[in-house]
Amino acid sequence: MKKARVLFVSQDITPYLDETYVGKIARRLPQGIQERGKEIRTFMPKYGSINERRHQLHEVIRLSGMNMVINDVDHPLIIKVASIPTARMQVYFIDNEEYFGRKAVLTDKTSGKYFDDNDERSMFFVRGVAETVKKLGWQPDIIHCHGWFASLMPLYIKKYYQEDPLFADTKIVVSLYEDEFPKNLNKKFIDKLNFDGFNKKDLKHLSEEPSYLNMIKQSIEFADGLIQGSENMNPEIEKFIKKSGKPFLTFKNELEYMDAFNEFYDEMLEEANVLS
Repeated sequence: MKKARVLFVSQDITPYLDETYVGKIARRLPQGIQERGKEIRTFMPKYGSINERRHQLHEVIRLSGMNMVINDVDHPLIIKVASIPTARMQVYFIDNEEYFGRKAVLTDKTSGKYFDDNDERSMFFVRGVAETVKKLGWQPDIIHCHGWFASLMPLYIKKYYQEDPLFADTKIVVSLYEDEFPKNLNKKFIDKLNFDGFNKKDLKHLSEEPSYLNMIKQSIEFADGLIQGSENMNPEIEKFIKKSGKPFLTFKNELEYMDAFNEFYDEMLEEANVLS
């Protein structure tokens, strides 16, 4: 019997950055799901602050070398990988000198401000994951997204890659965390997404303004299942989830979440088989 395949896409994974709640979940969850009999792949951005020597990252030449056009500019895609021996799992890193070469994550260390190109960095990241998975020829049954930086993934899989047979039956799960950013993203964000072929209907939330709330709403719009990743949730997002009517798993503590998430995946896949 074929193992179910789960692709984890996270803005942060421990131990590669300073430990965060999202990073801890994105580190432990893939291992636990693998131990429960599923096949996994895990991706995060290769921020410039990650120490490549300490964590033994190396470039995967056969996967690197592609170029992706973001906002009408060519950007080379570099894929790196590292192993977590104690977990028997690998982590793939999406890299590009212009977007991820700086010695920081999402904010400028000097000014404390969010980078003005975080919108493009997010676009490059999620497209880079999809293109790498295509090159691997690895068909995911579930894509589980963690953190707002991965929140464009549902939009891209459902619209940009909608004709790609690799993702035709993929279900997208989004974990929602308390990771709100302070100000809106770049005011030209919509124009950049339009360049990738998305129309006004596709971007109905972000068209209002490129805020954190609208990024999350946009993600929920194209997701198949939703998980409350943090104990507290923005009331507006909670209301939007209820209105969506999509499968929703409420917050689970550290003792509960592994089995609960695994069962949530199984329920989504069972439903897909019934409907197909």
